[in-house]
Amino acid sequence: MNGQWMAWPDTLLGTDSHTTMINGLGVLGWGVGGIEAEAAMLGQPVSMLIPDVVGFKLSGKLREGITATDLVLTVTQMLRQHGVVGKFVEFYGDGLDTLPLADRATIANMAPEYGATCGFFPIDDVTLSYMRLSGRSEKQVALVEAYAKARACGASLAMSRSLPVPWRWI
Repeated sequence: MNGQWMAWPDTLLGTDSHTTMINGLGVLGWGVGGIEAEAAMLGQPVSMLIPDVVGFKLSGKLREGITATDLVLTVTQMLRQHGVVGKFVEFYGDGLDTLPLADRATIANMAPEYGATCGFFPIDDVTLSYMRLSGRSEKQVALVEAYAKARACGASLAMSRSLPVPWRWI
């Protein structure tokens, strides 16, 4: 905009059942109906009530032989028991340090199965590494990192992951 870089890297609406996979990258995304999507493409606002947020703490690392599928099935079972229908789930904790992007995307993609509107992972070093791996320029990576730090009120990326401000924690 006027020669300045602008960043709105954190929101996505989609009509595909796999839209929630984007939440593994720190982009808030969820599925909408066809008419809502068409209206948005024509410049109309998409409105929704802000749902409750449930924090889900991941700690430690997966033991040898435990797969992302094992993890996502366990997470799904736990979230179903806690009742997260229509809510945003935000994953946080030191367990994110060893959770590869593919595993995050798998967990985020299962949001409809555990009933949530989305399962969100914050922007962190794993996200930035993926951006580099997928050919993004250092300027783009730096912009996303600066945005993430600013959104966390100046805290480091690690600090921004330590404790979300959810409605309740699991």
